Amino acid sequence: MRGDNQSFAGSRPKDFVLLGVSDRPWLERPLFAVLLVSYVLAMLGNVAIILVSRLDAQLQSPMYTFLSHLSFLDLCYTTTTVPQMLANMGSARKTISYAGCAVQFAVFHWLGCTECVVLAAMALDRYVAICEPLRYAVIMHRPLCQRLVAAAWLSGFGNSLVQVVLTVQLPFCGRRVLDNFFCEVPAMIKLSCADTAVNDVTLAVLVAFFVLLPLAFILLSYVFIGRAVLRIRSRQGRRKALGTCSSHLLVVSLFYLPAIYMYLQPPSHYSQEQGKFISLFYSIITPTLNPFIYTLRNKDVKGALRRLLGRIWRLSPG
Repeated sequence: MRGDNQSFAGSRPKDFVLLGVSDRPWLERPLFAVLLVSYVLAMLGNVAIILVSRLDAQLQSPMYTFLSHLSFLDLCYTTTTVPQMLANMGSARKTISYAGCAVQFAVFHWLGCTECVVLAAMALDRYVAICEPLRYAVIMHRPLCQRLVAAAWLSGFGNSLVQVVLTVQLPFCGRRVLDNFFCEVPAMIKLSCADTAVNDVTLAVLVAFFVLLPLAFILLSYVFIGRAVLRIRSRQGRRKALGTCSSHLLVVSLFYLPAIYMYLQPPSHYSQEQGKFISLFYSIITPTLNPFIYTLRNKDVKGALRRLLGRIWRLSPG
């Protein structure tokens, strides 16, 4: 370990050593199997959601436009971290290059902040659909949806750019051992040997902007949605209205609760063990569960999947 932490004063390390999810070697094989299965499920589930949202004529509404972008984000999320983890688990040299590390945390933060805004846009769509059903087509028109999606991707990129500029300037004084399974900004800040007050404050402000503001908007939207649902007299109408929102609320909970715990605390209080577990949850488990949440709780998506599988079956030889 002394060799890993030799001084590189005045220069950046060529690579970082990733200690992984656990310090128990006997856990690597079971974790490898779980991660591989989760990654395959996440790929299949999210690709299926994207295909049915784009190809099925009955799913050409704003709700499914946002859902396809959410699935694409989740697809990229897992691809940003899991292949590197699997490669390291299968290798004696568990390293990632400095450039690879910078790309990894840049893309990861870009995707995370973009997803915050996309989830808020989905809440807006649900609010208009339930509270303003007669004006839904007028309000949620295609140009507005395109602008909302573009704003999500551009704002996420802006946040990522700021984080990258600040983080790559940090000196590490030869420290190469990163107690995590991938490169993430809080872990990188903790590894630095310099004063990180500017990084701490900037991270807290930007995360508060991208996490708390969209979350407040989502919660406010559901306050109005709840009031509108209570005014619906028929039980079937209430059940249908709640059914269109329950999947979104569950996904919001799975995404925001870990993110709030992970990022809305000073990096100086960052716990590596807890941080690794939370990072594992929202970078792998949540993207794997999201397509199944929307599939199992949405009759339209299930019907579209059956129609897509039927087409594939008819086109298959024999």
